[in-house]
Amino acid sequence: MTRLFNTQRRRFIKLGTASLLGLSTSFALGSCNTNTQQAKISATTTTNASASNGIKTNVLRIGYQQAGDLVRVSGVLEKRLEPLGVKIEWLQFAQGPQLMEGMNVGKIDLGSVGDTPPIFAQAAGANIVYVVGRSPATGKGSAIAVPPESPLKELKDIKGQKVNFQKGSASHYLILRALDEADLKYEDIQVISMPSVEARDAFLQGRIPVIVFGDPHLAIAEKQGRVRVLRTGEGLDSPGGYYVAGRKFATENSELLRIVIEEIQKIGKWAEEHPQETAKLLAPKTKLALDIQEKVVRRGSFQLSPMDANRIKEQQRVIDYFYKNGLLPKPLNIQETLLTPEQYAAITPASIISQR
Repeated sequence: MTRLFNTQRRRFIKLGTASLLGLSTSFALGSCNTNTQQAKISATTTTNASASNGIKTNVLRIGYQQAGDLVRVSGVLEKRLEPLGVKIEWLQFAQGPQLMEGMNVGKIDLGSVGDTPPIFAQAAGANIVYVVGRSPATGKGSAIAVPPESPLKELKDIKGQKVNFQKGSASHYLILRALDEADLKYEDIQVISMPSVEARDAFLQGRIPVIVFGDPHLAIAEKQGRVRVLRTGEGLDSPGGYYVAGRKFATENSELLRIVIEEIQKIGKWAEEHPQETAKLLAPKTKLALDIQEKVVRRGSFQLSPMDANRIKEQQRVIDYFYKNGLLPKPLNIQETLLTPEQYAAITPASIISQR
């Protein structure tokens, strides 16, 4: 496990930004000294009020994955938080495990990942907490696949093959569950751990025999006709993803998190109701063809769900499944990475609680 996280740390250093820019708080100058002084007083009052109401930072550092992030592209957080004197800094990571390592070393405060990265982060001793759940997607946007000319016809045929996926990512759980379904064991395959963004081109060229990956890489391969899917993620009982935060940040910034979650939920609801418009918004940033981007949007999930008893139970099931298969050094209790019920009540908007 230490070796896995050390590998991720090296990749994080390579893929992450070398350093984050410090925040220099400033306010617009008025046309006269009186206006300037009033602006300073107003800013100070706002900052002090925010600090007393669960906002103890003036910069929120959010990690996002290379596949893109609707919240970042839409700019909704900047619009909501600027009047409160809070600036957003975004840092990109290859996949969930690298994002969790970025949080572990103190580079980011908040980030969105799949079901598996927080588990391996907890196993490595990261001081994190689950903030809010992301509802499960259809599963069609992730798959175990081979090149179209591959002699492998069924999932059981991957026995003995080199299988590429990012260890500690959602693909890790997908392959584990699919192997179980095919009466195979984890030891029956040769695992090659590599982020999808690095493995995709080699796969498209036919140089990787089996890959486990998700959108947008899967959608790109489908568009090029360079993939044959053996098994999608449909029906493999993933509880969905999560927004995860550093514990200290989460406990000190309850009001800030509530505002952030509220805005994420709003833009997510809009996205699911307007997939074409969402694709048009994202495509210029992700550099994907519009039809590929729309497929990714339609197969994804943008809605949030509370960290209630059912969600906690489901994530513990996934944790136990990894341990049962010998992929965790010891049993883990999800309770160690949770806030208190009172803290969840403070950060979870009523609109998310009521939809359960």
